[in-house]
Amino acid sequence: MKEFMFYVRNIGDAKAAMAPDAHLSFVKKCEVYIGKLKSQKMLMAAQPIMREGVVLAKSGDMWTKTGLDTTKNVQVGYYHIRADSLEEAIEIAKANPEFEYIPSASIEIHQIKTKEEQTDFVYPM
Repeated sequence: MKEFMFYVRNIGDAKAAMAPDAHLSFVKKCEVYIGKLKSQKMLMAAQPIMREGVVLAKSGDMWTKTGLDTTKNVQVGYYHIRADSLEEAIEIAKANPEFEYIPSASIEIHQIKTKEEQTDFVYPM
């Protein structure tokens, strides 16, 4: 199986407007989604990400640290999964409860490079 990263994004603080019972329902559906992926041995990791953070960059010898603009498209979580193909990973992502509850939700999907072909170096998990 191949490995993929799902980067879950929302615009602004999309969950802040949810009623408490709707948020609880969302969290419970996420738990079921995660449980299903775990039971099928497709999930390696999944966690929400705090909205606060920084962007670190370097130009020459100078470092810059910029706060995140939480009014824009913000990463709010990730899933590290196993799937046979990009198409299967897409189908797995489509079932994520984020799409049911958050109109601005998007999931960026990337296959993970686990090994360097030239050197046979295997990246740690």
